[in-house]
Amino acid sequence: MAIKMPDASGQFETEPNVVPMIDILLVLLIIFMMQVPLSRKTMDLQVPPPPDEAQQEEETPDEDQIVLELKADGTYEINKSAVPLAALNAEFHKIYDNRPTKILFVKTAANRRYRELVEVMDIARGAGVQVIGYAPPQ
Repeated sequence: MAIKMPDASGQFETEPNVVPMIDILLVLLIIFMMQVPLSRKTMDLQVPPPPDEAQQEEETPDEDQIVLELKADGTYEINKSAVPLAALNAEFHKIYDNRPTKILFVKTAANRRYRELVEVMDIARGAGVQVIGYAPPQ
């Protein structure tokens, strides 16, 4: 703060000296601008090539993969075989009791309710499924 001499009324006038503050802000700005390029990290990714149309038609799930589908008509299918809701628990136990990896993929139709999906996931967890992958409706 710079203090000036008293004016005609006899009071001192003060005004802040902002030049040192501006110098400090400029130095900080330069420091932060230098830090941005140094803090960037890179990640190497390998993206698979786009699949051919003929290859997409031939795609079938691996025999190791278990896919549960909630069909639009209200039925349930495990790897393309129909299973009633009441028998899902027994079917999951039959499939997963002897498996070391307990992974389930769930596909739903767009008209199925969230409540039905959660119910099926609870049944799967009760049967020992550890990882559930979800494919949203298309």
